[in-house]
Amino acid sequence: NPLYIKGNIELLEMPMIAIVGSRTASTEGLLNAALFARELSRAGALILSGLARGVDGEAHKACLRSNHPTAAVFGTGIDIIYPREHFELACGIGKQGLLLSELPPGSGPKAFHFPRRNRIIAALALGVLVIEAAEKSGSLITARLAADLGREVFAVPGSIHNPLSRGCNLLIQQGAKLVRAPSEVLEELHICQKTAFKWS
Repeated sequence: NPLYIKGNIELLEMPMIAIVGSRTASTEGLLNAALFARELSRAGALILSGLARGVDGEAHKACLRSNHPTAAVFGTGIDIIYPREHFELACGIGKQGLLLSELPPGSGPKAFHFPRRNRIIAALALGVLVIEAAEKSGSLITARLAADLGREVFAVPGSIHNPLSRGCNLLIQQGAKLVRAPSEVLEELHICQKTAFKWS
């Protein structure tokens, strides 16, 4: 299927890292999303996510706050912002980064659109980082799609008593790489300032 794109298409040449996680993230999860997004984008990666509430939105916002581009893959047509509360965020991404969708303009949010959106995120990224996720989470779908495509999967560990850490802990148990800092993701994907795409 064709991809509909709005923004700076040259950014597709950058190494991409997906950051995904819970829509109902904890304060710690949001802080981690912002930390990893900021540091990975500073090192030259294009942060890719799904514009959802929670971890996705925080990762996008952290990139824009740091004056770095970010890319959002929609589960709707590129002309329909979902959730509506991310209208301004999407406008900022469109000016400073990339908006992408395989759905034609006018396509509204349907439940079955979002797994398709996750497939695109997994395919475009060199690696997928899951910040926080419940055991039955769309983020785990993205991570498994990425693993099936031969991409690297990373997960931030958490307490065994925290329901929002169970998905990440399960991924680690199944072979995802446990990460404690952005530098560990960069090392694994061989991304450094010297080889990073110069977008500015």
